[in-house]
Amino acid sequence: VQLQASGGGLVQAGGSLRLSCAASRRTSSNNGMGWFRQAPGKVREFVSAISWSGSTTDYTDSVKGRFTISRDNAKNTVYLQMNSLKPEDTAVYYCAATSSTIYSQTQSEYKYWGQGTQVTVSS
Repeated sequence: VQLQASGGGLVQAGGSLRLSCAASRRTSSNNGMGWFRQAPGKVREFVSAISWSGSTTDYTDSVKGRFTISRDNAKNTVYLQMNSLKPEDTAVYYCAATSSTIYSQTQSEYKYWGQGTQVTVSS
């Protein structure tokens, strides 16, 4: 399974970005998917996750109401819409897939990882 994250960039505070995570054709649409981020000098942390069907989502408290995760299984793609961005959202964002239908806030539950995309929010 290969995951390709894209959509990062430089944006001013209050702006928006949409990240995409495209999975290889071998990826089953029945995988739970998640987004994580790692800011400079900090450990990688959970951002958001979505069930295989897209019916259930989860967010870390700091992004609730600002970020929206979604997926299009026909395109093997997961999205993270990020609105009202803040400088503290600056990080490398990684998408990941579990090896089953579960999704989780725990990084060890994820078997496949993308290469990361840089998001920089200026004040």
